[in-house]
Parts: sequence; C-alpha cells; structure tokens
Amino acid sequence: MDTDQYLEMFIDESKEHLQACNEHLLELEKNPQDLAIVNEVFRSAHTLKGMSATMGYEDIADLTHMMENVLDAIRNSKIRVTTEILDVVFQAVDYLEEMVMDIASGGTGKKDVSNLVESLNRIEVGGAAAETAATVVLDDKVSQQGPLNYDGYEMTVISQSFEQEFNVFEITVQLREDCLLKAARVYMVFEILEKSGEIVKSEPKVEQLENEDFKETFTVALITKEDADALKAKVMKVSEIENVTVSPVTNDYLMRENDEETTKETEMITPISIDIDVNKGANVQKEKRNSGVQSGNKTIRVNIDRLDILMNLFEELIIDRGRLQSIASEIHNAELNETVERITRVSGDLQTIILNMRMIPVETVFNRFPKMVRQLARDLNKKVELEIIGAETELDRTVIDEIGDPLVHLIRNALDHGIESPAERLAKGKPEEGTVTLRAYHSGNHVFIELEDDGAGVNRERVLAKAIKSGIVSVEMAETLTDRQVAELILASGFSTAEKISDVSGRGVGLDVVKTTIESLGGFMSIESKEGQGSLFQVQLPLTLSIISVMLVELEKEVFAIPLSSIIETAIIQTSEIMNAHNQQVIDFRGNIIPLLNLAEIFEIPERNSESNGYQSVVIVRKGEKLAGLVVDSFIGQQEIVLKSLGNYLQNVFAISGATILGNGQVALIVDCNALIK
Repeated sequence: MDTDQYLEMFIDESKEHLQACNEHLLELEKNPQDLAIVNEVFRSAHTLKGMSATMGYEDIADLTHMMENVLDAIRNSKIRVTTEILDVVFQAVDYLEEMVMDIASGGTGKKDVSNLVESLNRIEVGGAAAETAATVVLDDKVSQQGPLNYDGYEMTVISQSFEQEFNVFEITVQLREDCLLKAARVYMVFEILEKSGEIVKSEPKVEQLENEDFKETFTVALITKEDADALKAKVMKVSEIENVTVSPVTNDYLMRENDEETTKETEMITPISIDIDVNKGANVQKEKRNSGVQSGNKTIRVNIDRLDILMNLFEELIIDRGRLQSIASEIHNAELNETVERITRVSGDLQTIILNMRMIPVETVFNRFPKMVRQLARDLNKKVELEIIGAETELDRTVIDEIGDPLVHLIRNALDHGIESPAERLAKGKPEEGTVTLRAYHSGNHVFIELEDDGAGVNRERVLAKAIKSGIVSVEMAETLTDRQVAELILASGFSTAEKISDVSGRGVGLDVVKTTIESLGGFMSIESKEGQGSLFQVQLPLTLSIISVMLVELEKEVFAIPLSSIIETAIIQTSEIMNAHNQQVIDFRGNIIPLLNLAEIFEIPERNSESNGYQSVVIVRKGEKLAGLVVDSFIGQQEIVLKSLGNYLQNVFAISGATILGNGQVALIVDCNALIK
C-alpha cells in the first residue's frame, strides 16, 4: 500500500491525538477516579496505533499498544492511577511525540523504547492479576459484539449522538439467495435508512456493495431517533430481503471494540477530517453510496506554505495598488480614479479575508505548557496550578511562530524563581499550591499575553543592590525609581547571568532575551510586581507582522515609515518651544516633558536645506509609558505597507525594522520606535 499520500495527514492527526492524550492525562491526574477520562486517552491511543501500523511505523504501534494495555488495566480497575504510573505514561507520550516529529522531519520514526516498554509491562502485569487486558476485552461481552469496528472519529460521532439522545443501531440485512439485483436492493435499503437518520458506517464498504462484491449479508451503523422495530419494519418492506436484525450499539460495546486489523483499514479510508456540530446531532460523517466522497464538510486542511504563497502574492498586489494610486493622483482621470477606488475597496476586503485565514488560536502554543509546568513543578518539588484563559484568542501565524520560546522563558522563571516552595508558602500564610495564570486577549490592533503568578514578587532592595553593583543604575538614580521601574530592571542584560541572579531576586535568567525577541516582533513587555504577592508580566504584540499601517514622513527628500501602532499624534511646534535639559532637547507635551529625537541626525542623513521657518514637524511616539518626539521635515500621509525584512546582511541596522516599496517604486525604511526610546 502506497502510504506517502497519507503522510502529511498522518502527522497532523498524530499530533492532535498526542495533544489530546496529554490534556486528558493531566485531567486524569487531577481526577484519578474518573474512568471516562481514561476512555478518552484510550481512544486517542487506539486510533494512533491503528494509523501508525497502517503507515508501517511499527515502533509507534508497539509502544502505543503497550500504553493501551496499561490504560485498559486502569479502566478495568485492575490498577489504580498514581503519579508514578502517569509519569511513565507521560514518558510514553513524549517518546511518541519524538517519533512523530522524527517522521515529520523525514526520519523513520524508529526509537529504542525497550526500557519504556518494560516499565509499561511491569505496570500492567503488576496490576493485572488474573487476565491480560487483551483477554478482558473479549470476555463477557461477546454476546453484544457485532461485525463492525469503529475508528476514533466514528466513536466520537457515536458518543456525541448518545449525548444528544440519539439511538445507534447496527442493522444487519440478509438478502434472499435468489436475489437478482443485489446492488438495487442495497440502494433501496440505504435510501430508507438515510431518511430515518445518518449512516456512519457499513460493512462491506459502499464500493463493494455497489459492485455486488459481497454475499447476501451486509451491516449498516445508523444514528437515528427512531426505534428498532420501526426500522426493521421499514427495511423488511423491500422485496427480496430474507431477514433484518437490528442491534443497539452502546458505549460499553464501543469501548470493547478491539479488532485492530479492521480498524487500521477503516482509519485510512477516512482521509479528510470533519467538523461535528453537536448541537444538531445528526450532522455527522456518512459515506456517500454513489461516490465515497465525504459530505457536509465545512473546513479543509490547507498546507501553510500555500497560505504563505497567497500572502506573498497579495503583498505584491498591495505594492501595485500603491503604484496605481500614485499614477491616478498624477493623471487625474475620472475613470482611472474610479477603477483605483474599486481595486482599493476589493483588495481591502481581500486583505481581511487572507489575514483571517492565517489566524491561528494561541492555544496551539499554550497547549504545550500544562505538561511542562507539571514536570517542572515535580523537578522543583513545588506545587503549581497553571490556569489558562483566552486560549481561543487568534494571532497571525507569523507571530505565533515567534512567541513560543519567550513564553517558555517566562513560565520557567515564574516557576523557578517566582513561586515559593510549599513550606515557604505555608509559612507566609499562602496556600501550599501556587498559581500561575496564562492569559491572552485582544485589545485594539494588539494581542496581550499576560503571565501572572502569586509568588514572591520582586525584592526591591535586592534588585537595586544588584543593579548598582552591575553599573546598570547609579545610586542617585536608584533612589528615584518607581517600583515598576525597579521590577523592569530584571529585563536588563546585566541580570541575564544565572549564577549572579541567583544571589538577587532570582528573576532575570534569559529575560533580556525575551525582551529583545518581543521588541523584534514590534511589541513590548512590562512588569508589575508586589513583593510577597506576585508578579505580572504583560506582553503586547501586533496582530500581524506582514502588512502594517504607517505614517510616511520625509527627511531631506528621503521617505521613512513610522508604524501607526507607535504613534500618539503628530504636531507642529514652534522652534522657540524647544528647551534643553541635561543636554537633551525636550518639549512640553500636554504637561509632560518629553525628549526630542532628530531622525535626520540619528540616521546621519546629509543636510541639504538648512533654512528654518521657525516651526518643526514632530511625531509623538510611545513605547510602553515612555514618550518621545521624532523631528521630521514633513508629513506625507497614512498608508498601508507591506513589511519586508532587510535580509541577512543588514540585520543590525539601528532603529530600522524593515523596508517597503512605495507606489512610485521608491524604497522606504521603516523606523523601529522601540529601539529609539530607551
């Protein structure tokens, strides 16, 4: 069997099942008596086993099989859930993840799992006193066992149907031996059943039934509101039918479905994932009798590379749109202006659609943290509860790809240095278990991600002492700093050495790297901390990094772009309003004294016109709570531009985050306001 065409789907679905295993195992650790959770893990493991065996990845199938046996022993109450057992199962999931990732990167997915298999065996044998799990599966429910075996999707669909109070039947139809048109009778039976409910499976498969590639008997699984007698009576009305048997499908039977070979085949003929609307209940996957094509799908999987290509093409369109606008403004042709306006409107709608297509829930990043927190807490001998809020918040995938590592740094710091040990917390009158809250939400054109803990907070005296010792602040300056400014000192690179920081507050290991990464994404990070009560790290990120709105300004005939997200407002000030303080030009902006930065001087642009009319054009920008005025020659206007990187050779250009191509073909550099404001 050529499985290459299924490889991408196998990898995606394997990741989903492993993620489901992780989530349910964490849930099981909190509720060890809830065997329904074990069933959920079992389903994911079972499906993964069938998929991997069919694809020829025997190591994954074998390891999953051993994991299944342990889970089976748990759900049959032969062994009790303990943290130690879950440690081994978690390790098995880790191994499976490594093997799947190896396959995704072109490897074979092979790994020496003998020690782990031995551990799983010991757990299973130690708990299974009488019979092996495989034997148990087949023992006392033989009378209920029918001919159909269900894969993970089908079992999920059926389970949700139970929740919606639907009945599920396996209907076995026996045609008469002298039946001449078997396919026609099958068609008539299917037509009756489809009017009564939703067919989720048939044995033999639809294609075989259509080709009359079966004897006289076939079985159909049906989700319906009708009862068994009514169904039987309807089907029996079809001529040339000898007998009809209607058997109910129950949850217990589903769990005991263990025919591996049949399941493997079943899983691989379901290449497209489906959406299940549990509210409608009957909107389930069914096999089309005439073509085998799935119906009712509302979503499709699209390779992210294709979306990137689409985005790149759209960026070119945006540049051409700017060019057209520029030409139209020069020619003043009414028809051209009308056409340009229409193109602008349509491309605006198109931009919204494309950006939405690229939006991914931040959940894809957050999902990895619960297990990481569990393991880290065990390593540190601490008790930590991770609370995740707003995981459904969506971000552009370019941002999603970048924020994972910074968040890992922040969470590790929170657990390592923020949350106290259980004994320390009890001594302070706090609950033994610390809480770390990971929160995401939209606000304006930004996404905020917050990490809050109820740990020790930042110790002002110790941080200041360390900052003075490291030369980050002077003694005089240290006395004037607010608590927030002191807390943000731990983001300085001087605090990034672990052995030094362990003598101070413990915060700061790698936080300067986090800060740099966040700022390179066009965002910024702030810290609020109260000693003894905890800390709040807030990260503000733009929704997308590809297309941004900017204010175009002119400096000595050169055009620069300043992101609108950084701009407070623009102003024309009199030269006489400029003051000097500490060798720095400043202005009074609505009662605040803010520094003036001359962009022409910063970028060393040769001065061509020294004449002054007594006025200065200033763009007021912000970075967090800090403001600054950027002196420019003139304002050109607002425009949406496509952000292009400067490439590998120009990575360290000061205060320039990228470039763009304007409508007239001119290249404009994009000013990085975060780098200008210290």
